[in-house]
Amino acid sequence: MSEKQNEPDSYTYAKAGVSIEAGNALIKAIAPLAKATARAGANAELGGFGGFFDLKAAGYKDPLLVAANDGVGTKLKLAIDYNRHDSVGIDLVAMCVNDLIVQGAEPLFFLDYFATGKLENGIAERVVAGIAEGCKMSGCALIGGETAEMPGMYADGDYDLAGFCVGAVEREKAVTGEHIESGDVLLGLESSGVHSNGFSLVRRLAADKGWKLDRPALFNSDLLLIEALIAPTRIYVKSLLPLMQSGRIKALAHITGGGLLENIPRVLPDGLHAHVDAAQWEQPRLMAF
Repeated sequence: MSEKQNEPDSYTYAKAGVSIEAGNALIKAIAPLAKATARAGANAELGGFGGFFDLKAAGYKDPLLVAANDGVGTKLKLAIDYNRHDSVGIDLVAMCVNDLIVQGAEPLFFLDYFATGKLENGIAERVVAGIAEGCKMSGCALIGGETAEMPGMYADGDYDLAGFCVGAVEREKAVTGEHIESGDVLLGLESSGVHSNGFSLVRRLAADKGWKLDRPALFNSDLLLIEALIAPTRIYVKSLLPLMQSGRIKALAHITGGGLLENIPRVLPDGLHAHVDAAQWEQPRLMAF
């Protein structure tokens, strides 16, 4: 037996299906996207082991930090199946920052987690571009993230997303709902569509009823049904933050999976109930459909 036959096979990441080069290329591609989200307190330089944020530079004196994390759910399946990767990043940011704004907190910085079986050329960049856009829309800095390439964990073309956001609010301006009292007025802000909730139900309806998502919607012939469904989650930060600072808002609820019935009571003091008359507003045509 020759020496060569005795040598063990060499094992590499590449042979296992992981491309360090693709990961490095992605970081190079998204660095300018992250830099464009820089704000007071964050310089948005990627590449370290963690991201710094300077609360003093952001203008806070006695802040409480508020943290939130979320995902996009099975809306990602529609994005993957119909090649609509450009706005799910906005959804990811929205689901996190909307949870912060209801506490009265200003979103400060964001980190993302992108996991897939194999990094597909261009898809991750499109997703992260959406995340950066969502960060700009909500005034927070994209200061870091993780891209995980995990062969065998995901079917071909599949990926998953998670987002993590930290915000701050001056201690005396935190919104807790403790001052709500009988007779207070309840206001609702319109959604931009299904947001990032209930897509397992939407996809089940589509399958059972034979909806053709790549055809014009029955309720709007100018719009493909997939475009109506994939419309990004509305980010409420810039419309609400000035009001939050005024102290006139006693509480807010982010209406997610459990709908009005489960999310409104989360901010009400014991013994108080909200009266909601759903006949008082026109149902959006997508929801009626």
